[in-house]
Amino acid sequence: MKNNNLINKIYKVSALFASLTVILFNSFSVYAETDAEAASAARKVLPIQSNEIQGWPEGPQIAAEAAILMDVNTGTILYEKNIHEELYPASTTKIMTCLLAVENSNLDDKVDFSANAIHSVPVDGSKIGMDVGEYLTLEESLYGIMVGSANEVSNAVAEHVSGSIDSFVNLMNEKAKSLGCTNTHFANANGLQSPDHYTSAYDLALISKAFFSNELLCRVGNTPRYHFSPSAGQPDDFYLNNKHKLITGEIPYEGIVGGKTGYTDLARETLVTCAEKNGMRLICVVFMEESPYQFTDTVTLFDYGFNNFKSVNVKSEETGYIPNDNAFFSSKDNIFYTQSSFLEFAKNDYVILPVTASLSDAVSTVSYDDNTGSTGVISTINYSFNGVPIGSGHILISKNTYVTPEDVNNSSSKMIYINIKLILAIISIMGGSVIVFIYLSSLIGAFSSISKQDRKRLNRRKKEAKKRSGPRF
Repeated sequence: MKNNNLINKIYKVSALFASLTVILFNSFSVYAETDAEAASAARKVLPIQSNEIQGWPEGPQIAAEAAILMDVNTGTILYEKNIHEELYPASTTKIMTCLLAVENSNLDDKVDFSANAIHSVPVDGSKIGMDVGEYLTLEESLYGIMVGSANEVSNAVAEHVSGSIDSFVNLMNEKAKSLGCTNTHFANANGLQSPDHYTSAYDLALISKAFFSNELLCRVGNTPRYHFSPSAGQPDDFYLNNKHKLITGEIPYEGIVGGKTGYTDLARETLVTCAEKNGMRLICVVFMEESPYQFTDTVTLFDYGFNNFKSVNVKSEETGYIPNDNAFFSSKDNIFYTQSSFLEFAKNDYVILPVTASLSDAVSTVSYDDNTGSTGVISTINYSFNGVPIGSGHILISKNTYVTPEDVNNSSSKMIYINIKLILAIISIMGGSVIVFIYLSSLIGAFSSISKQDRKRLNRRKKEAKKRSGPRF
């Protein structure tokens, strides 16, 4: 009976403790949720700097602390909200890690997993379960990082590329600087929370611009699910599922190129996404959001960009800077192979403009290239719209060239090449031959006519002389 009473008391105490735990947890959750909602509401009314530009399409209010919408081709900033504020990037850091991996390694390289790469990741950190001594190819590692956000794989790749994580971090900071980042400092390869690990929306957009200019990385970064099969390097068969809802299609959006999620308690939700539509490839970066608004706000910003801006080809629209008659650029090499030089805009130069504007509404300035010999560019026309840089056009010296006999011999195409010089030479020779033949025929005919008359005259004289002399005895 005493034992039963003791058991009942223990049960009641346990139940009370469990109830208190649930109450405290729910209270904390409610408080945290309420606090997050309040913070989100406060961030939503923060000023949007791009809305202060005269004639610029008004951008939407979103609940991110910082956000940017940038065109990959021109670097034009379509939407700007606190883009230079230093914030924690969380796992969007891995965009830089993969960019450097591709630039400094081969896809079939073997990436070994050291004890340091694995055990430096905290227990609650994102991992795919690699063990010490196992290995993946670099290509598999890229999918592990971008799809599974694997922190230990990021560490292993860093050690593979630079020999140590610290050396790789130095490489990350050097690369960031070379890309024009001014508010960035990396302290690790995976984005785990560190006070000395930060960047800005603008800087991360520059890094992402380089990332999404690589088609291999676009393919890896747009993978909703990846299958790891057992191999010599690791024995497990498993799948990784991407948490980026625009990539998985949970939130449908046309034209997604790729992206990366990120989260820490201090960073909150961070998201990088790239989408392509209407001739524009746009990058959206949002920092310090609350789920699921990092996805819905990204959709809102993409809609804003694709609906309110257009890509304009400079060569097709620019009517100034190049004279209509380029004849003064001709160089008289010879009568057959005249090589003429002329000016033209590069065919792949574009600017981004509001849909209601034209290239004539932009302000242009000219800068001259001192290295024309190697690039062919003699000047660059930089365009801006009410103070916003929107792209540039490059004026080139182009030449009309002819096809050499070597080109014909080396060509594997079915194109027919005509050597105009050879044809003209043959025609000239044939014409000259005809003229010579006619001339010689005339001379021979004249000579033949004279000889015949002389023979007749000689025979006549012989006959007359014979008559005069009479018969001989």
